[in-house]
Amino acid sequence: MSPMANLQTVSLGPGGLTVPALGVGTWAWGDSLFWDYGKAYSDSDLQAAFNASLDAGLRLFDTAEIYGFGQSERLLGSFMQQRFQSADQQAILATKYFPLPWRFSKQSVADALTASLDRLQVASVALYQVHWPLDFLLNQTDLMQALAAEVKRGRIGAVGVSNYSAQQMRQAHSYLAEQGVPLAVNQVQYSLLYRNIETSGVMATARELGVTILAYSPLAQGLLTGKYTPETRLKPGGARWLNPRFSQEGLTKLMPVIRALREIGENRERTPAQVALNWLVCQGNVLPIPGAKNAHQASQNAGALGWELTPEERDRLGQLTQNYG
Repeated sequence: MSPMANLQTVSLGPGGLTVPALGVGTWAWGDSLFWDYGKAYSDSDLQAAFNASLDAGLRLFDTAEIYGFGQSERLLGSFMQQRFQSADQQAILATKYFPLPWRFSKQSVADALTASLDRLQVASVALYQVHWPLDFLLNQTDLMQALAAEVKRGRIGAVGVSNYSAQQMRQAHSYLAEQGVPLAVNQVQYSLLYRNIETSGVMATARELGVTILAYSPLAQGLLTGKYTPETRLKPGGARWLNPRFSQEGLTKLMPVIRALREIGENRERTPAQVALNWLVCQGNVLPIPGAKNAHQASQNAGALGWELTPEERDRLGQLTQNYG
């Protein structure tokens, strides 16, 4: 029996590709501006994370042309080449288009996709997302038409957006529908510590339209792992230490949440991170994409699947973090 047989799954949009309900985010792969790539972890660590994720049954890897200025895509392409002998064994790839001001034509969308495919060393990707809802010279109508054309051309399997509000998502959905293409996902920040989509209308609109939520920073950039406490005085790598939530005051405020995650986890022989990720999976229509910078983190993340928090445990965590800010 394959590891995937016991995993919860979600589909990428209405009638879309079915994938395990946990993916792998690769923002930190090749990024030394926000993360500490090249210092705290190396390419070999990332390759081990890639292989460990696949070995644990995870299949979806989410990247972007802007991550490490293309380095994340290049690394992913290289790891794929070394892992797979044939095309039918490939991992499921998602990447993103960044709407830069000088990209003003539909051709610029096609060119950006071509460059991403070249770095990834593949002929097509399962999911292509618009990284931010920015309008410059290329408006949303033309952008969605260009993306729909790439679906019909066969270079992308599905269209997604990222960081779109409920209204922007509805608009993108409408423009794509005119081309006969569904909107598959909206990738947004979502975790126990960042639940804005529940009150902004994004979650409700996504459910109404059949759009899957891809949850980035599902462990709040490490805060929900339990690794950072007022006592340990650990400083996160990269630019994360600038976040006030990592300050002594911020960590002190966080401790009731960490204690609850530990308590629930100990009863189930799970880590706080696995409990926090499972809470997201239990919301339904949500695909968390935690990062993994080494094999240990990748295996730990995968342990969030194959089991389920009780309604009581979910409610306890939900109430504890409802007004966290």
